[in-house]
Amino acid sequence: MLKLNVKSLSIWLLITFVCFSVDAKTPFDNSQFTHHYVAHHIEKHALTVETDKGEITFKVLNSNAINVIFHAYQNPLPASQLPSFANKEGVTARPIQVMDSANALTINAGDLKAIITKHPFGVRYQHKQRDLIREESGFFQGQVIENETTYTTEGVRFTLTDNEQLLGGGERTVGMNRRGYRLPLYNKADYGYTHQSTQMNFSIPAVMSSKKYLILFDNSAKGYLDIGASQENILSFEAVAGRIAYTIFSGDQFTDIIRNYVAVTGKQPMPPRWALGNFASRFGYHSQQEVLHTVDRYKQLDIPLDAVVMDLYWFGKDITGHMGNLDWDRQHFPQPQEMLHQLNQQGVNPILITEPYVLSSSKRWQQAVQQDVLAKDAQGKPKTFDFYFGNTGIIDIFNAKGRHWFNAIYATLHEQGIKGWWGDLGEPEVHPADTLHQLDDGAFISADAIHNVYGHQWANMLYHNLRQLNPDERPFILMRSGFAGSQRYGMIPWTGDVNRSWGGLQPQVELSLQMGLFGLGYTHSDLGGFAGGEHFDKELYLRWLQYGVFQPIFRPHGQQNIASEPVYHDKQTQDIARDYIKLRYQLLPYNYTLAFKNSLTGMPLMRPTFFADDNKANDMSNAHCYFWGDAFFVHPIVNPKQTLIDVDLPKGTWFNFFTEQRYRGNQSITSEVDLTTFPVFVRAGSFIPMIEPIQTTADYSSASLTLHYYADPSVPHGQGMMYEDDGKTFAAYEKKQYEQLLFKAEQNQHGLDISLRKEGYSYPGMPTMRTVSLVIHNIPNAPKTVTYQGQNTNFKWASDNNTLTVKVKWHDDPANITIGF
Repeated sequence: MLKLNVKSLSIWLLITFVCFSVDAKTPFDNSQFTHHYVAHHIEKHALTVETDKGEITFKVLNSNAINVIFHAYQNPLPASQLPSFANKEGVTARPIQVMDSANALTINAGDLKAIITKHPFGVRYQHKQRDLIREESGFFQGQVIENETTYTTEGVRFTLTDNEQLLGGGERTVGMNRRGYRLPLYNKADYGYTHQSTQMNFSIPAVMSSKKYLILFDNSAKGYLDIGASQENILSFEAVAGRIAYTIFSGDQFTDIIRNYVAVTGKQPMPPRWALGNFASRFGYHSQQEVLHTVDRYKQLDIPLDAVVMDLYWFGKDITGHMGNLDWDRQHFPQPQEMLHQLNQQGVNPILITEPYVLSSSKRWQQAVQQDVLAKDAQGKPKTFDFYFGNTGIIDIFNAKGRHWFNAIYATLHEQGIKGWWGDLGEPEVHPADTLHQLDDGAFISADAIHNVYGHQWANMLYHNLRQLNPDERPFILMRSGFAGSQRYGMIPWTGDVNRSWGGLQPQVELSLQMGLFGLGYTHSDLGGFAGGEHFDKELYLRWLQYGVFQPIFRPHGQQNIASEPVYHDKQTQDIARDYIKLRYQLLPYNYTLAFKNSLTGMPLMRPTFFADDNKANDMSNAHCYFWGDAFFVHPIVNPKQTLIDVDLPKGTWFNFFTEQRYRGNQSITSEVDLTTFPVFVRAGSFIPMIEPIQTTADYSSASLTLHYYADPSVPHGQGMMYEDDGKTFAAYEKKQYEQLLFKAEQNQHGLDISLRKEGYSYPGMPTMRTVSLVIHNIPNAPKTVTYQGQNTNFKWASDNNTLTVKVKWHDDPANITIGF
């Protein structure tokens, strides 16, 4: 680790803070940064190439991932020896295969190759002989100008092709194709944002190309991602500190790229089943009585509920002056443990907000100072500064003392009955550049060098603490900021303090899709909007909740001037919201299976439309609609007073989820909607497992299952899968405490055959037998015969919507239902 004197490092910090506050562009002289090959040597797991600028190390991480690190000979960046934060713990390089020819070194990872020419020196990448990208100048020194003074950054540059589209950079509302933008890499809240924001809470220093590669720049420092903005066909990354490294990933399909990416950065562990339910949340509940009253309202109005989120009033009566208390305000929450017990008994999981700041006015300030848990200033004292909530210090989660102190507080709250955790302001929202963090080896490091991984390391700390406190329980960690790879700590991000307006709703699909492609598959929005709003807009609120049914987490949340909860609105709002929230619960088997697939492969729950035709990828800019899993195609309504919506259907055959109307895909249609409906379609050949509505997932059971199949002659073969476990045991799949229900359909002109089969093991509460109501859609005529296991069985055919319902008792053995036309 680079060890620096605290005072000298502080001076460097102040300089870089000033210089990097403005994005200035200067002409780039490529020639001065040209590398010249000197020599190379090969070890078992690495190729090191010596150039006149420094050494470049190449490692193979998997057959579609090559890692590259530059080690400068002169003037390396501060903190250049930092380890990778993006890569999961335990990632190791594979034995490397290098072919050395007269003028080239070729690394063969399997499908991915790196071809390194010696004279002139250069690096390019291929996937199965298909050219991906090449370095333009490789590693370079860049310049940022502030007030006529020039400062140095370092980075790496690549050459783009003319028509290439690129996604990435994390949370931004600039459109799906980020080409043409120079994006700050500095996690920063954008309060009340709408449809144009270039800098938000969660930066990811990575891009995914329409040419089917992904580049991750593995640097935690403040920097820039320039995607053809300064120069049209140049992709560049630059930073003020930290390691200069990148990993390139490839794949035959985009889904392969995602799988290869999470194999290195980590997979999201399965959340508890209750995380897919409905949340009661607002800024915020002022008292114990208010919390319990709100939960009671949901039950009285027959609206399902699985969690209640307590914002910062749980530790203080008002907004300022109390942050860092991290204990109950006994005046307004006089019996917190009794309240928590009552909530847990009702199947409602309590979630608490915590922040990384300890105000000097808080009850724990002296303790935090005495136990040396706060980040430092240049004199080695706790760094203090003013921000919205008061005068404060920040917990140094990079240091064992800070983590131990924070973890002990979490342990106490966990013992009291808290089931979920909300980490807020973790960008960190205010993080002065002259703040010093001390690593476990004693080295001091600048705030700017590790700013973007503060939330990442906070989630790491909390996740492992919770795993120790209860190894069998799945953590729930809601956080606003993180880094590449944060998904492996169970992080569930949301899209920040969005404006409570149509302009706030409009970019939400874009935000979730972008994050999902880079591992953060549970990114969601504050349903209904968070910031501002002078009056309740019923249409906006309901359209946002409708979208929420088909996005990862269903959590209405906002400032208290307008109620976030449907239970505090008029009867029509309650009725429509109730129907959609119940639909969310009916879809639990389907949604839970999406969560399972995400935990295995990294496949996002929300998927972009270019997944429909992977070989073309000519629609990467579409942020209006998306796939929810494999079966659903969703087009949220994001403008007011719309009764007709133009929808571009993907290829295939589709059915309107609400009306049963059949459509041929690969065309534009006009869909009629009212306040109770919006465009949702189901792909022909899909199985949709559902249950009856329940009040809470504590009542969940798949013993009575409704299995929908969307039949169509254009899809003679259909298949589906449903994953089941107890909904709470950590790593249930790895522990072989699960089952998978497998569905298959074969259709021809004479009939339709549906087969049911089970694989897997057993788990607590697993049904020994299921009552399955098979609902087959698009059956235009009553069948001549219906048999179950070769015996005639009762059925119901509905002529008004062309559905056929067959109800059977299904035990463990494979079963067949045959319909004769």
